[in-house]
Amino acid sequence: MRLRRVVSGVNLQSDDFELFGLTPQFAQDRAAIDARWKDLQREAHPDKFAAQGAAAQRLAMQWSVRINEAYQRLKDPLKRAAYLCELNAAPVNAENNTAMPAEFLMQQMDWREALDAASSLADLDDLDLQVKQAVRNVLHKCEQLLDQQQDYQQAVQQVRALMFIERFERDVQARLDQMDITEQGQ
Repeated sequence: MRLRRVVSGVNLQSDDFELFGLTPQFAQDRAAIDARWKDLQREAHPDKFAAQGAAAQRLAMQWSVRINEAYQRLKDPLKRAAYLCELNAAPVNAENNTAMPAEFLMQQMDWREALDAASSLADLDDLDLQVKQAVRNVLHKCEQLLDQQQDYQQAVQQVRALMFIERFERDVQARLDQMDITEQGQ
């Protein structure tokens, strides 16, 4: 069967990095991930196996779903970092473990207050810049912890921090969008 040849050496249980032929590390080239995803999807697309019957199409569909799931994890730095931690026996458990350092929580409170108090586009833009810088800093720490130090337990803390920061970043973006709409309506 041609599908077996296309994905030879890899099975549905392979980790995402193995499936995409990537080194299991945080630092990745997004363009290479995108290109590999397109190649894999093209090769495993169920329509290519229509002549081989329903079983081949079902298998191709399983591969297509698996490829898409891996792509979603690999292309997103937060998901990729969390996945690397989990692969190395350091689960993030964000739903069960929300404890964060006091300094980090104070920063979050300061940002929330600044967001509530923001009355101009300039205020929101300044806050947005601060948050984007915080994201870059945490991503850099993740890369150091995961790729250089292989300290997955410490990386978990950074992944959880990034989850909080990205959630707040979405709130800032929503306020920016809201302010843009309000200003356009005037």
